[in-house]
Amino acid sequence: MRPALKLSLSLLLLAGCAPTAITAPAPVAIAVPAEASGGLDQAMERRIAGIVAGMTLEQKVGQITQPDVRFITPDEVRQYYIGTVLNGGGAWPDMDKHATVAEWAAWSDAFADAALATDMPVKIPLLWGVDAVHGHNNVSGATIFPHNIGLGAANDPDLIERIGRATARQVRATGITWTFAPTLAIGENRRWGRTYESWSSDPALVRRYGEAMVRGLQGELTGDGDVLASAKHYLGDGGTFNGVDQGQTRATREDLLTRHGAGYLGALDADVQTVMISYSSWYDTASGQDQGKMHGNRDLIAGHLKGELGFDGLVVSDWNGIEQVPGCAKDHCPQAVNAGIDVFMVPEDWRAFIANTVADVREGRVPEARIDDAVTRILRVKMRSGLFDRPAAASALTGRADALNAADLAREAVRKAVVLLKNDNAALPLQAGRKVLVVGASADSLSNQTGGWSLTWQGTENTNADFATGQTLLAALREALGADNVVYSIDGAGIDVSGFDAVVAVLGETPYAEYNGDVRFPTPVQHSLQHPGDLAALQAVAGKGVPVVTVLYSGRPAYANDLINLSDAFVAAFLPGTEGAGLADVLVGGAYDFTGRLSFAWPGSACSTGEGADDVVQFARGYGLSYAHPASVDRLPLPPTPRTCEG
Repeated sequence: MRPALKLSLSLLLLAGCAPTAITAPAPVAIAVPAEASGGLDQAMERRIAGIVAGMTLEQKVGQITQPDVRFITPDEVRQYYIGTVLNGGGAWPDMDKHATVAEWAAWSDAFADAALATDMPVKIPLLWGVDAVHGHNNVSGATIFPHNIGLGAANDPDLIERIGRATARQVRATGITWTFAPTLAIGENRRWGRTYESWSSDPALVRRYGEAMVRGLQGELTGDGDVLASAKHYLGDGGTFNGVDQGQTRATREDLLTRHGAGYLGALDADVQTVMISYSSWYDTASGQDQGKMHGNRDLIAGHLKGELGFDGLVVSDWNGIEQVPGCAKDHCPQAVNAGIDVFMVPEDWRAFIANTVADVREGRVPEARIDDAVTRILRVKMRSGLFDRPAAASALTGRADALNAADLAREAVRKAVVLLKNDNAALPLQAGRKVLVVGASADSLSNQTGGWSLTWQGTENTNADFATGQTLLAALREALGADNVVYSIDGAGIDVSGFDAVVAVLGETPYAEYNGDVRFPTPVQHSLQHPGDLAALQAVAGKGVPVVTVLYSGRPAYANDLINLSDAFVAAFLPGTEGAGLADVLVGGAYDFTGRLSFAWPGSACSTGEGADDVVQFARGYGLSYAHPASVDRLPLPPTPRTCEG
């Protein structure tokens, strides 16, 4: 955000805005507000205007079109004047999950060269976007950081900025210059499959973190280790009714802008250059009007984001997000163009999108001035990021495998991102030289430890070997305690627990991303209900006179009173990433204490999925124990789990 905007923005949000119904307005060009224009580089703007004036309509529409690299060739990038591409989760060079950094760099360079080989009078460089959301998680060998839900528990903006810097280095090593991060959602309902992508239910923390992550990712924008950030998903994605992914957020306009918009204010303060639109829709509870899908919401995109907030970067759609706008399809949506979206993520149907959008302009459904504005914003971001002056491949980091390694930083992050919920009878820390039994399928699973958006979109179909780096908690405990002192059993069946000094049960959700991770109403949200094998493993070792330490991997605070009662110590580890040694650091020896505090309230019943008046909270946001400040946790209540939750 330009400095001149800060005072007026604060006053705007304090005053609120009158509810505005979304109608079908006549398409108009979206101009940068005069206040924001004062922060523009006028020489750059004249240069951009000259380029746009010399482009054909087809060339302009090519610039706003974003195919997935699996559905386009470099030569087609040249032929259709494509301005930006992406690789979705599970897209690798030659579809090889184990592709090297050099192969990634060569792949991205081939597309970049093609964009500069067009017959345009001024060659326009290519932008490549990727979901590097907890490290460069698509790339084998890259250190993967804890997911946002755990990082929120650290309450450490400096750590977040350093993670942003490290992630940017990883991304630049592969020749890519744009990441679709950070997610700025205010997670309100634990049913939501993207809860782990939210830092907190506290808007103030999300705002601080949004600013820190954007600063970390973008740096000065033109350095060897800088990438473009993308604030997402605008707006209200974390507040959908019953936590349904891509569902309806029911809120007043003021609440939408001040609560769900808090992270965007932080990102704008850090001068974020791109914003991604949410799949969700908005129902205005003040006016009683359904405002429809965000991808078609001209009032909030063109009006609020670009107008009132003065955002002068580019706005990008989500994967085929335009098809959810009524009357639209994957390859055609004049409403979304007129709403103010600048780059259209149309992974497969990009050729038809180009043809349809060109026809929309020629037949008057979309003004060419709106296309000119979109292209202007795209070129502005490309120039600000230095692509016109120096190709991405010229970075000193390009092709460097060592740039993927951020293990020490990730290990620090893990130590800070886990929360001690219970530690009765000094069950922790574990002591070196003691005999320890480890149980639970998650103990030796990097997939469960890293969660979704890890090597593949959903984080599934991976083995430990696919990561090519990192350490499971089992391996880390063997290193910390001595391999001869650690015995592992997946389910604990048939083991004489009395022969051990302690038991560590590592339980966890299996990976998921987006809507596949939703726990749909009215299903109760209880870990042992979804994962009965974890409960069975814990029951096999608990209550036998040996202290039991439970570590839970989860993408949400799920009801777990039954598991906590069976445990002498209980650690909410969330999704810590590849560096299991960070967990061992706080579990063993006591050299590192627990400093994490819950950034979401922890539920006290299977049908409590938020922090509202009707929800039962077992541990409040901000709760967390430590070795320095111990406290006993009495036996927790076990209200009956209903077959279904009532509305």
